[in-house]
Amino acid sequence: MQNSYSPESFRVVHPLQDKPESKCESEGLGPIEMTAGARISLRVLRCYLLLMSGMLLYHVLDLAAALHRLR
Repeated sequence: MQNSYSPESFRVVHPLQDKPESKCESEGLGPIEMTAGARISLRVLRCYLLLMSGMLLYHVLDLAAALHRLR
């Protein structure tokens, strides 16, 4: 049985030394509509971030003893 395998060789080029690619044209494209799932996910994320920011603010004010002065 004869082996006809000949390995291919690939030349590796660093991205900074490579030729720049042509960019896609985005002129004339309209905005993409969000699906209902994406809209709900973004609202949940926004509520989560607001809640975590409020908890962080409360913790910082508690550490600074600013909340004890208000009571």
